[in-house]
Formats: sequence, structure tokens, C-alpha cells
Amino acid sequence: MPSRTDPRPLRGLYAITPERPGPGLTLIAQVEQALQGGARLVQYRDKGHDGARRLREARALLQLCRGYRVPLIINDDLELAATVAADGVHLGRDDPDPLQARRRLGPQALIGVSCYDRLELAQRAQAAGADYVAFGRFFPSTSKPQAVPADPGLLRRARALLHLPLVAIGGITPENGGPLVAAGADLLAVIEALFGRGDIRAAAQSFAALLTPEAPHVPIP
Repeated sequence: MPSRTDPRPLRGLYAITPERPGPGLTLIAQVEQALQGGARLVQYRDKGHDGARRLREARALLQLCRGYRVPLIINDDLELAATVAADGVHLGRDDPDPLQARRRLGPQALIGVSCYDRLELAQRAQAAGADYVAFGRFFPSTSKPQAVPADPGLLRRARALLHLPLVAIGGITPENGGPLVAAGADLLAVIEALFGRGDIRAAAQSFAALLTPEAPHVPIP
């Protein structure tokens, strides 16, 4: 089972699920295409209030991700992560702190923290036991248009001060992601430029090529 002790580094495409899947494919089918294209981490992000649907989708995604040996992270919802035994949780500004999440999910959980444009938040998250920190938005974003902008220099400063994997998020495409990787990003977190494309698998491969030389994943028989 993927965990924070998995020997593979946290590096590559970080696929974040869209609020509304595009036409023609279910959410699960879309995520599988991203996994086939080489996604190394998947985050279930759904701000809706239909708890039963969210529970069904989280369980289905976890089963899918386990087949590809890719961790499933739950966005913002510590209790949902605990209920489905997800591989981890991603915490935002108004969520519990990493210490509380660690107590709830256990020592093997992957815990990520949004740090926006603030290096001091990342330093605090590292001290509290986070497994990765996320910065952004780096470019205009359709999912978070009001998010505070960040610049690649933040990644360079973070790379010099932190020993955690760094996630870049916000309007990232295969065309503009290269400089973020060069500045120190270990993972590129993407929604629209992945799930908003007609060929999700090909889009995932384009992102994966920026970060890893590995071939795309295949499911476990």
C-alpha cells in the first residue's frame, strides 16, 4: 500500500479531480486515464455537500489508485480520509493542523499543506510533520481565480530551506510547467490542463515527461 514510507519519491504529476467531470466519462474513468498517463499522486477534491456521493466516489477512487500503486489524497476533509482509509489528506488554511491529522490518520499517512505564497507557513508545516507543502497559484487559475499569486523565486527559496517535496499549483500547463520544475518543484498539481483536455492520458504524459523519465503506469494484475 502506498504510504509516506514508500521508497519511490513524491515526484511527478499530481492529478487533482475536477468539481464537475467533463462530458462522456465518469470521474473514475477520467482519473484512470490520468493514471495511465503517469500521474504519481491523486487528490480527490470535491466541495459539494452530498456526503453519500462523496463517500462513494472516494472509495471508488481509492480502489482504482491502489491498483496503480498511486496514493489517494483527500482534500480538506480529515474525517472522509479517515473513513475510507485514504493514503492521506491535504490541508488548507481552515483545516486542522498536521499534528492533528497525523493523530487521526496514523504514522503512515501522507499529509500535505497549502502554503500559498508564504514560506513561513511551509517551515511551520515541516516542523509539524507534513510530508509535502504546496505553493501557488503560479499562473491564472480557473479553479481558484482569487488565489494569491506566487513566483518561481519562492520555490527556489523553499528548496534551499526545506527538505520536503514541493508542490506547485495554479494554472500550470505542459507549456509553462518547465520553469517551475527548474525552480525546485517536485510535483505539478493540475486540474483544468489535465481533466479539461480531450485526451486526458496524453495530457498526463506531457506533464509526466517534465518530471520523470519513467514509463506510464500500468495496473496491478
